[in-house]
Amino acid sequence: MSWKATEKLMDTIGHYANFPATGVSLRQMVQFGERPSTGTLFRASQFLSEELPIRLAHRVQELGDLPEGLNEMPSIRKVKDWYAQSFEELTTLPKPSLTSEVRKRLLRPAKQSSGHSRILSQTTHNPSIPQGKYRSDTKANGNENGNGDRKSSMSKRYYVAADDGGDWPPELNAYNMKFAQTLEKIKRRHDSVVTTVAQGILEWKRKRQRMQIDNNIQAFLDRFYMSRIGIRMLIGQHVALTDQRHRSDPNYVGIICTKTNVRDLAQEAIENARFVCEDHYGLFDAPKVQLVCNPEINFMYVPGHLSHMLFETLKNSLRAVVETHGQDKEEFPVTKVIVAEGKEDITIKISDEGGGIPRSAIPLVWTYMYTTVDQTPNLDPDFNKSDFKAPMAGFGYGLPISRLYARYFGGDLKLISMEGYGTDVYLHLNRLSSSSEPLQ
Repeated sequence: MSWKATEKLMDTIGHYANFPATGVSLRQMVQFGERPSTGTLFRASQFLSEELPIRLAHRVQELGDLPEGLNEMPSIRKVKDWYAQSFEELTTLPKPSLTSEVRKRLLRPAKQSSGHSRILSQTTHNPSIPQGKYRSDTKANGNENGNGDRKSSMSKRYYVAADDGGDWPPELNAYNMKFAQTLEKIKRRHDSVVTTVAQGILEWKRKRQRMQIDNNIQAFLDRFYMSRIGIRMLIGQHVALTDQRHRSDPNYVGIICTKTNVRDLAQEAIENARFVCEDHYGLFDAPKVQLVCNPEINFMYVPGHLSHMLFETLKNSLRAVVETHGQDKEEFPVTKVIVAEGKEDITIKISDEGGGIPRSAIPLVWTYMYTTVDQTPNLDPDFNKSDFKAPMAGFGYGLPISRLYARYFGGDLKLISMEGYGTDVYLHLNRLSSSSEPLQ
């Protein structure tokens, strides 16, 4: 039997959508330490049980209010139902009844974190995001001054450790496990969101006989996919932290690696992109890629995000090189990947000799559903079961979504092209790690 939203549920979603989201920084997410206690995880669960429904409610409302009949497309309605169902599961999950003594302990911060909690609890403005850019409702809220400067956020923080060294009642651990299972179920339900929304856009374009999407839909997709990154980041981090209590890696806090090695990830992305290129074009040997990178460059980041951005940009470069020089060419020009380490950013430049892009087409590169492939492939909802698996080309999503991943934690993705020669892509990764995620 298919799930259907009730009128009462939609009223509750409307109520939650009146509240703003709370931005979190990468640095705050690692404050848990290697082995978060039952009490700390419970505080995290409490934060997420309030925060995630707010973010989900914003998306349900926005999907329902899309203009020009886009909200009526079957695929868009399906995604809206997924978000509403996930909202319902989170808000109806029974909470344990706690004694007043346990409640007091939960509010008391851990002793070992008191010396640096003030520094870690601060977030700075995200340098890549103009104020309000990814918000559904850009009207100013009384308690908000922009990304990373929320007056109300001090009372609602999931990253504050809570433990005084004693044992916690078993009800807390049972709730933590049930909450993590609910999050895992929600994450699986939303695996196909990117391709299903893309399918909805295709349905709309065909019905309206449009070649391109307009600025309003482009802005919606930016907000929607940025919000999705944030929701999946919070869910993935919490599930990994819960799992981490049983097996831990000293370099990982949840899905964040405190010593992400740029060279190793770049080498892996190069191999993956070359394999996909060989498979797609039937080549014996894909264009070579030269990597110039100090093997000692390590920084705090989410390896999955960085792998995705490198793979997508390299895939584009190799495709351009093969199609510009022809599949029969014996030796292709070498694509260069150069990594530079600065005090503020780690910058990765990918330089190809793939013929470049006309100056008039550069803005279109950042438009969703824009592609230089003649025929957009049919979208298989299962192709996106993994967040980062993608075909060689055809959906026009690679660069726009990679830029969102870069901007999420204060970086950016920029492109400079020489028509007739090639393109340079600059991936900036903010290494200061205190900039807030964009508020949705």
